[in-house]
Amino acid sequence: MPTEHARHEPLEAILLVGGYGTRLRPLTLASPKHLLPTAGVPFLTHQFAKAAQAGIAHVVLATSYRAEMFAERFGNGSELGLEITYVHEKEPLGTGGAIRNAAQGLRGGPDDPVVIFNGDVLSGHDIGAQLDLHRKADAAVTLHLVEVPDPARFGCVPLDAAGRVTAFLEKTPDPVTNRINAGCYVFRRSVIDEIPARRVVSVERETFPGFIASGQVLMGFVDTAYWLDVGTPETFVQGSADLVLGHLASPAVPAHSGAALVLAGARVAADARLSGGTVVGAGAVPSARAPGSARAS
Repeated sequence: MPTEHARHEPLEAILLVGGYGTRLRPLTLASPKHLLPTAGVPFLTHQFAKAAQAGIAHVVLATSYRAEMFAERFGNGSELGLEITYVHEKEPLGTGGAIRNAAQGLRGGPDDPVVIFNGDVLSGHDIGAQLDLHRKADAAVTLHLVEVPDPARFGCVPLDAAGRVTAFLEKTPDPVTNRINAGCYVFRRSVIDEIPARRVVSVERETFPGFIASGQVLMGFVDTAYWLDVGTPETFVQGSADLVLGHLASPAVPAHSGAALVLAGARVAADARLSGGTVVGAGAVPSARAPGSARAS
């Protein structure tokens, strides 16, 4: 469970959901990956729940691909305990460009923190602790970092003894540390305005290295909680199963019944055995003779 931290209201966030989900095709041909069912609800519902749990009141959703589907599903956010503002990219602008474009929907002052969520990540890390570090260090940006066995596939982030980021080495073949960029950032609001507007910008390849070179304070928040990039079919299925099994707690999971989740309207035959984080969708009727079990709804 996250520890208690001093609350500074209001908290705002930007959630990046503009990707096309090419690695998850054909599932994403008709729907953004962030709306695919995950442990019984659209994937994005788990991120909204995490944001609300951290005390975030207003989320700006940075959309591009099939943008209208997000508003149709989540509306103004009131059912989630949030207020949602939608900002659309006519053309994909990269991570930095998307953040800069979405900032037009923010309302806070120049010194206020803004939490940035990557729409491809499931994480159990403590956002309150990340915010506390950001404030205490008076940082321009504070990055959530995790340690992984194979850092070469991710952005490698070395730190000095004080926890300050010294470099940002995006997908280098010879990583100098196993700490990687985990995709959740806290930006000082005024720093977002330093990102060039109306063009493609990568925070990993341009913004963060540029900030470091100019002497801005970038802090690394290292956390050992559950973390998973769900950008591939295998990890997407794993994320859904892990939520059902309770490896990652999410208040958005409709119900928890051990090894499986049976949604309302489903009928499970008496001789059927469900395991491994299986989700049985509404209208499904699994039996003992069913060929295997789908672990994601």
